[in-house]
Amino acid sequence: MKRNILLDKILAITGAVMVWLPIAGTLIFSVIGSVQNHTFLFDYLMPAEFFPFAIVGSGVLLWAGIRVRYLARPISWALDGVVGLLLLSQAVAVFTGLANGTVSGGGWQQTLATALLAGYVLSVIIMGVLGIYLVKKLFKKTR
Repeated sequence: MKRNILLDKILAITGAVMVWLPIAGTLIFSVIGSVQNHTFLFDYLMPAEFFPFAIVGSGVLLWAGIRVRYLARPISWALDGVVGLLLLSQAVAVFTGLANGTVSGGGWQQTLATALLAGYVLSVIIMGVLGIYLVKKLFKKTR
């Protein structure tokens, strides 16, 4: 059975673009807001708000990686980081009282939740880099 190379390319490109949206969206909105208000604005929680794009894009990249038998294992590890670290940061915020305001910010609770959120962002960036490698491999193969 002949594999559909075009479908592999479409899946890889779509997944890579969707995974990079949380990072690109955060940076774009930061620049736009900073220019409009004449002060530096950066919402470090925005990548978490774009989580649906990251999870769907990661799933599409995993599907493409499995189809072409390239980078499937590292993509699945990065997917574990994307899902697990965001869920852990949310769990820390809820169980320590940061989410409902019973604990004021600035303590070890906020440091832990922010560090886990930074790990999530790093996992999304790693997933995006793996997506670029996958796309690069697919287009190199056809030449």
